[in-house]
Amino acid sequence: MTHPELDPTTMQLLNAAHTYTGIPATTVQTPWSSLAELLQARAASEAQREYLAYFNDHAGEEIRWSYADLFERAARIANLLTTVYGVQHGERVATLAYNHPDTVAIYAACWLIGATIAPQNVGEDDQRIGFILDNAAVRVVLARTEYLERAKLICSHAAGVEHVVALDADFEQALAAQPATFEPSQAPSLDDEALLVYTSGTTGAPKGVQLSHYNLLADCTGIMRWHGIDSTSRLMAILPIHHVNGIVVTLVTPLLAQASVVLNRTFSAGTFWQRIANERVQIVSVVPTILQYLCEGKPEHSQFERSHLRYLICGAGTLPVALAKRFYDQFGVRVLHGYGLSETTCYSCFLPTNLSDAEYRHWMEDFGYPSIGVAIWPNEMAVHDPQGHALSEGERGEIVIRGHNVMMSYFNRPDANAEAFKYGWFRSGDEGFYQWDAQGRQFLFITGRLKELINRGGVKYSPFEIEEVLLAVPGVRTALAIAFPNNWYGEEVGAYIVPEDGAQLEAQAILAHCRTQMPFAKCPKVVVFGTEIPVTATGKYQRLRLQELFAEWNDSQFRE
Repeated sequence: MTHPELDPTTMQLLNAAHTYTGIPATTVQTPWSSLAELLQARAASEAQREYLAYFNDHAGEEIRWSYADLFERAARIANLLTTVYGVQHGERVATLAYNHPDTVAIYAACWLIGATIAPQNVGEDDQRIGFILDNAAVRVVLARTEYLERAKLICSHAAGVEHVVALDADFEQALAAQPATFEPSQAPSLDDEALLVYTSGTTGAPKGVQLSHYNLLADCTGIMRWHGIDSTSRLMAILPIHHVNGIVVTLVTPLLAQASVVLNRTFSAGTFWQRIANERVQIVSVVPTILQYLCEGKPEHSQFERSHLRYLICGAGTLPVALAKRFYDQFGVRVLHGYGLSETTCYSCFLPTNLSDAEYRHWMEDFGYPSIGVAIWPNEMAVHDPQGHALSEGERGEIVIRGHNVMMSYFNRPDANAEAFKYGWFRSGDEGFYQWDAQGRQFLFITGRLKELINRGGVKYSPFEIEEVLLAVPGVRTALAIAFPNNWYGEEVGAYIVPEDGAQLEAQAILAHCRTQMPFAKCPKVVVFGTEIPVTATGKYQRLRLQELFAEWNDSQFRE
């Protein structure tokens, strides 16, 4: 894919970041020509094999789909999108939905067309979603009925949205009239954009991460190989599938491996172990918050059979050593730690799956940080200094990645691309170091972030967006959003406030104001008042020096 908005130097660096051991991404390492071809092949060769089992515990709903069911549903949706709503190859479709088989089918339908799916997080505020729909030039939004009125309101301010489609009885009736096969007007290719997800930046403006069919297939191949996922494997999805973790690990990887997935509407500690036993689940993808909930959960876990459970994959958030150790000691189940970003499709590294118990505890517990593991195919990882030079073992610097799973680019952000690919690698913004083992494997660790984002349960928030809300409170002179360590969410949001002279501010009133402006997850949970803010010699705020003021809330669980 060409990027006319990029200068030749940035384009050259971008191409360098797409290489793996010197092999460019143009030398493809997959037998598939697109996700569409993969979907068609699985429907043909594995027609009756179960692909998906869905559970909505609150509604008592259970749905099971074969590979043929998935393809037929996706084909009908693709026909509807193209013939009724005019969606064409290369255009973008968004969803306001939750974990449901139809959400999966909508993604697949877009890939059959050669269109891009842009899933939206319904937990975000309307302003952010509206910005994304507008910025991405989304033409059609598909919304579950629970979110329909909200979707209409948001889309009334998004100039490019032409249709808001309700996933209701009328939708079902329209689908029934569509063919169960689909022929695209233009065959999708590996270079086509398949997924567009937005991530916060330190400037507060969300950036669109463009992921191609090849990005997804390459990263899923790496995940499949590392974990030995095959047609006998069964994975469980409890994370939201509007995020790359849920999409890549537990939707596309099973599709690629001819495996199956147990999709849950939401995570429930009360049914977690029983569902693993009933469905013979082998691998579950989680975030640290879920580990904390499971450790605190009341249901008896030992009564459920889990000899088939290999481990829990865990990434997307800050994992404290104490939590990882507690989970392993309590349940006897390994947490296979890993790391990745939306910009690298999903996972870039994992702990090896065959570590002895002593080796596992060594890498998880003996360095002050649990290791995120070893780089997987198809990417390389390193630790660089600020000038882009590789650092030695034990030296702290920025974690950088290059490979076939590195994103196409940030959409229409030449400034962000120039900075992110400055030295021919993708710069993660995360600080870390590495240690070699006796076999010559490079085990990586994360020690903090260079970018000042707040990573709450794997969802990143820009402090600047939160500070705008805090500064709107009468009597606030200066406000900083602080990420403080929290055993439930890895990090929580705190507010450090310097009042104006003579102002009488109350913490609860400030928190209440924030909750009228932002989703609960994004809101500060604690307010600390002060008289000054530490700054660097150049006048930059030093947020990290304020974290200790929130230490007494490290173990607090905040509820809406």
